[in-house]
Amino acid sequence: MGLPEEIVLADGTLNDRLILKKEPLYQGMNGKFVERFYLSETESYIFKPLTNNDQLGKEAWINEHVLRVFPAIFPKIISYSKHDHPEFSWMILEDLGPLLHEFTEESVLGVVKWMAWWHSLPLESFPDVPVSGLKPKRDQLISDICRDKGKFMAMLPDLMLEEQSIERIYEYLDSFIFSKTLVLSHGDLHVGNYALADGRIVILDWEHAHTNTPFWDLYHLLDMSHPIFPKEIRAEFRERALRYYLEQVELELDAEAFTREYHLFSCVFSIWMILLIVKDLSADDGKWSKEQLERQLNETVLSLRECAQYLV
Repeated sequence: MGLPEEIVLADGTLNDRLILKKEPLYQGMNGKFVERFYLSETESYIFKPLTNNDQLGKEAWINEHVLRVFPAIFPKIISYSKHDHPEFSWMILEDLGPLLHEFTEESVLGVVKWMAWWHSLPLESFPDVPVSGLKPKRDQLISDICRDKGKFMAMLPDLMLEEQSIERIYEYLDSFIFSKTLVLSHGDLHVGNYALADGRIVILDWEHAHTNTPFWDLYHLLDMSHPIFPKEIRAEFRERALRYYLEQVELELDAEAFTREYHLFSCVFSIWMILLIVKDLSADDGKWSKEQLERQLNETVLSLRECAQYLV
């Protein structure tokens, strides 16, 4: 059947006169909804208005310049606006059907396999890929947690974290030399951005793609918590996933050093996340519920505790 020319109105909204039905999927950071819409009982698409104004034009650019060499592990863009105003920016993507967002061994190892593949791609193939993404990069994270060390150390009794293990992390940071290896990074690989669709892994929302350390995607996949998508990872599976990554990736890496550096990177990011979550809990701005944030905090503390124990 194909898309009618006037499926999206001049104001950047769907033309309800041409649509049989639609259903909201999720709400973006700016309050706009991503929706599935049907032109008939058997023909459906995903309508995605710009959900974060800072990402204007980035997802379309990534699709045209990066994902063009990827296999079909992401939803294809069918149509999009080229407007330079966020209010009128939108995309229509293929509908991959029901998506199962679950943190399971099957799904995580499936993502690890594909991650190792795109991490192995030569960066020279993507000369204009952004060098930064949604969150501060590693050096800024380290600077932030060192600046706020006193504040974090004061939280340890409430978080039930051992002072000695946390001090050990900060001692590492005084002299540790981090790897300079850079790869193409998805940038925001939490549970909501990958899924099983009809039994196969799909990777969603590439608008935050940029160059970064391999640990960035790995941390988001394994240890990054999210208020909407609960998960729990334990030490045995974390190490198994890292071993599987090292077996798959085509980079010259020392397995022992890489695994140790991952755990230190994870500790840094988790401390930074805990400080952020505690700030969100204090702000109580209604974006996430107190229950969601407290669960996210508990998950992050557990990851920090286990990764710190590995270093000790």
